Amino acid sequence: MLITTSFRANEQTIETAMALAKDLHGEYIERRKQSVKQLAIKRGDVLVVGKERFEWYQPNGEKFFFHPSSAMFRVKRVLRGEKDPLIEAAQLKPGDSFLDCTLGLGSDAITASCATGANGKVAGIEKNPMTALLVREGLSTWETGVKEADEAMKRISVISGDSIEQLKKLPDRSYDIVYFDPMFEETIQESASMMPLRHAAEHHFDHETAVKEAMRVARKRVVLKDHWKSTRFTTDSYQFQVMKRKTAQFHYGYISIEEDKSTKL
Repeated sequence: MLITTSFRANEQTIETAMALAKDLHGEYIERRKQSVKQLAIKRGDVLVVGKERFEWYQPNGEKFFFHPSSAMFRVKRVLRGEKDPLIEAAQLKPGDSFLDCTLGLGSDAITASCATGANGKVAGIEKNPMTALLVREGLSTWETGVKEADEAMKRISVISGDSIEQLKKLPDRSYDIVYFDPMFEETIQESASMMPLRHAAEHHFDHETAVKEAMRVARKRVVLKDHWKSTRFTTDSYQFQVMKRKTAQFHYGYISIEEDKSTKL
């Protein structure tokens, strides 16, 4: 991993880049007039530290930087009092706590943070350390022009690590909602912003173990977003209540922990 800066970087930006190189066990290199894309082809991944954002260049030519993306459309709908399928599936209310075990770009976490409000608690787990770094930085610095969205992003805590291992560390019933949005078993057309993340995403995910831990950690519901053909909604160990949407390529399913507990009594 090479870490460099944007052109005409100030002293603070250079210091940030050098500190990140140390933290990421990478190599800091002065930008000068070198092409970042050429550096990426020759040396592998390159992280460019700029005044306004971080950019991650990959050897295949893809570039990734944080952007609230589709979250803005969803946040605006929530602010207008309109429905959002995740909010409905999770039954999120102001003051709830929400754990996103597959953070990615953070669109779901941003929407959840808007719904749970200033007294809520939203955290996201991201396994890839570079994605976690860029999203953490973006959530804390990006300005959308919508006060409620900016505040919602700043309230989100980003946890870098494996979701199952992080779940195992949490006490029983420590979050109201535990949420998963794993890589789909079936391929669908992806947004351009997600394409650079596909190679860094978690493709081999022990979903059954994850759900087992989630059902221990959650107080109210475990929620799963997956392709409409997915086999993950039902196994020998658990069954999600699926909220089917006729025109959508993916559905949301949920397990009500309160109902599950009462069944065992």
